[in-house]
Amino acid sequence: MFEVSFDLLMILVGAAFVAGFVDSIAGGGGLITIPVLLLSGIPPVQALATNKVQGLFGAGTAALNYARAGHVDLRKQIGAAGLSFLGAVCGALLASSLPIDVIRLGLPVLLIAVALFFAFRPGLNDIDRSARITPLIFTATFVPFIGFYDGLLGPGTGAFFMLGFVSLAGYGILKATAHTKLLNFASNIGGVVGFVLVAKPLWMLGLAMGVAQIAGAYVGSTLATKVGAKLIKPVLVIASTALALKLISEWF
Repeated sequence: MFEVSFDLLMILVGAAFVAGFVDSIAGGGGLITIPVLLLSGIPPVQALATNKVQGLFGAGTAALNYARAGHVDLRKQIGAAGLSFLGAVCGALLASSLPIDVIRLGLPVLLIAVALFFAFRPGLNDIDRSARITPLIFTATFVPFIGFYDGLLGPGTGAFFMLGFVSLAGYGILKATAHTKLLNFASNIGGVVGFVLVAKPLWMLGLAMGVAQIAGAYVGSTLATKVGAKLIKPVLVIASTALALKLISEWF
């Protein structure tokens, strides 16, 4: 049985706080927590499962905080959240049988593309624009697809949801960020359900890190609500680029 010393627990809790802060603004919290969990000696599948447990709390806290600020109506997202959940369950269950290595090779390219999109596309701010597809099509196709990816791998899920809301649904950056969180919360739940069937999360560690996630997500989402695109855009670009570089470094 894996045992966690007090010093290691403090490191993991600190990482969870930072991850909650970053994830509540731009996604990519797994960039911080997954490597720390793996470096602590937890087996890979168990580390992924534990990461899903602690990530629930940050995404849930951010969703509630954005809703309280009036940037999202969570009740209108229940259907989309359900599809995100189902997609993630399927992804987690199929994680051991799909060619994940092929997906990982293309993931850095996608993340760099996301970073470039938000860094250089003119006119990206907190003002809504015309949607390219209807809300029904967006919910029925894009949402479960990204949920599936979250269950399968996970890193960058928040950034991919953001990209969809901005480029397809026409949302401003702050509104897109707010609408991402409940869907990410639901996909985390789906990932946990799927992983419970194939792995054993470290529940107490996940809960301890989850408390820190709550604090980090509250601070991050509060700042994002006050500052908007001026904070969200650079954090999203930095997080996406850093995750892409980390994945590329793993190839070597």
